[in-house]
Amino acid sequence: MANLTVVTGFFLMGFSNTWELQVLHAILFLLIYLVALMGNILIFTLISLDGKLHTPMYFFLKNLSFLDLCFISITVPKSIANSLSHSYSISFWGCVSQLFLMMLSVASELFLLTVMFYDCYVAIFKPLHYDVIMTRGACVRMAAVSWLSGGLFGALHSASTFTLLFCGSKKTPQFFCDVPSLLRISCSNSYLAADVSLAIGVGIGVFCCVYIIISYTHVFSTVLKIPTTEGRSKAFSTCLPHLIIIVVFITTGLIAYLKPPQESDSVIDLLLSMFYTVVPPTINPVIYSLRNKDMKTALMKLIACKYFSKRLIPKSFP
Repeated sequence: MANLTVVTGFFLMGFSNTWELQVLHAILFLLIYLVALMGNILIFTLISLDGKLHTPMYFFLKNLSFLDLCFISITVPKSIANSLSHSYSISFWGCVSQLFLMMLSVASELFLLTVMFYDCYVAIFKPLHYDVIMTRGACVRMAAVSWLSGGLFGALHSASTFTLLFCGSKKTPQFFCDVPSLLRISCSNSYLAADVSLAIGVGIGVFCCVYIIISYTHVFSTVLKIPTTEGRSKAFSTCLPHLIIIVVFITTGLIAYLKPPQESDSVIDLLLSMFYTVVPPTINPVIYSLRNKDMKTALMKLIACKYFSKRLIPKSFP
């Protein structure tokens, strides 16, 4: 016990030690962050203002947009600030908060994407009972369960990870605080609590991924039986991007958490983590807005309303 010291903070790994590359990283992350910020705020605003978008599908999309705003804001701004300031330190409680919010966002996004799939499933297989099943109360409860389950997972992973001892290097081989990087620098002899919580999270992730893929095979087999080409293309354009995003999100996260720890830091680990922390919040607005006719119509209505409201405002005379 004499060799143990109180942990006051950690050091996050940067993408490069070269100043020019650090600036490039900061610029790229800033552009990605601004795109994600504007896209998700736009979706949230359009759904809130347009009454025709007050349906279960857009209700869940509104929740997803708000979640993605929080998700990408947990890691990217801190990484940008670190690259520009040459200070890669993060306080102990800052690391705890970042890990808790990260796990909350990851779990909530997984559950919310699964709920959105269920909405798509009901719309295709039970269209006559859709309004009865997907009531406003049911949608609110499913969204609430997604958020609360994410909070539970965040608390579980944070508590199990930070009960470990950190007596050696405080440099985490990642640009944010996550479970694998913290386990790698821990000097505890037992990781039972962390392993149990990790196994629970991985098990649920695998179950959701397998369930969605199997169910989507039934969805696509049903879509192929639609007689009209327009109906098939509309169904595919709605479901296929959702499937791609959730498969990329889950598989990259599972690879990052299940891959065996390496002795040397790898840039591949940093790039891999971006596919489940940075890419989904950035790509989701593109998939669910630019490819969606209703969202385009709502955007044009908003622009037209703003334009004509300015034209109708009477000019003031001296």
